[in-house]
Amino acid sequence: MTFDTNVIFNNLPEILNGAWVTILIWIVTTLAAAVLGFLVAVARRFGGVLLDRAFGVVIAVLRGTPFLIQIFLVYYGGPFVGLSLDPIPAGIVGLSIYGAAYFSEIFRSGFAAVPKGHIEAGLCVGLTQGQIIRRILLPEMTMLVLPPSVNMTIILMKETAVLSIITVPELTATLSAIGSQQYAFVEALFVLALFYWVLVEITGWLGHLAETKLTRFRFFNI
Repeated sequence: MTFDTNVIFNNLPEILNGAWVTILIWIVTTLAAAVLGFLVAVARRFGGVLLDRAFGVVIAVLRGTPFLIQIFLVYYGGPFVGLSLDPIPAGIVGLSIYGAAYFSEIFRSGFAAVPKGHIEAGLCVGLTQGQIIRRILLPEMTMLVLPPSVNMTIILMKETAVLSIITVPELTATLSAIGSQQYAFVEALFVLALFYWVLVEITGWLGHLAETKLTRFRFFNI
């Protein structure tokens, strides 16, 4: 048995299309999860005790259950509550909600790390809550939340592979089909592993670059 590269080149259009779908879903869900997670963190910080506890319960459920079960509930359970989605929209919704639970905790920790004295100083000079978030909390928490945010971005990238279970035509589903049809599982899995490894390395490098830039910016503005 030999490694047949023809399997890869003969199916290159399908592989590239699957890779594009994977990257597109990953980018959309990461942005949606980050925005939703930030809004939840703000609501928990400024929305009062009841809102904080309500979101805390929802987040605990989302973080305490496997993503596979969650995506099954969104795709197959959605029609029972009037939410009937095609595979790709269902995957985006499910992965965005899953990621938002983790991003909200990342941002909430970032908020908590900002000294209370800074916030009180903002209140003393008449800043509104929106101005405090924009001018005090966001700048000070950015360096703190960047590393875990990059890590969460990588996790969401790898979780896109789970979406193949609901027939989303991303790279895992595409290469699994190629491997089954042509009995080329080693070749298919090699390409899949290489794709995710390269994407993880690029993301990690960009995260490190952003952290370095922010560190220099903060240093020169002290």
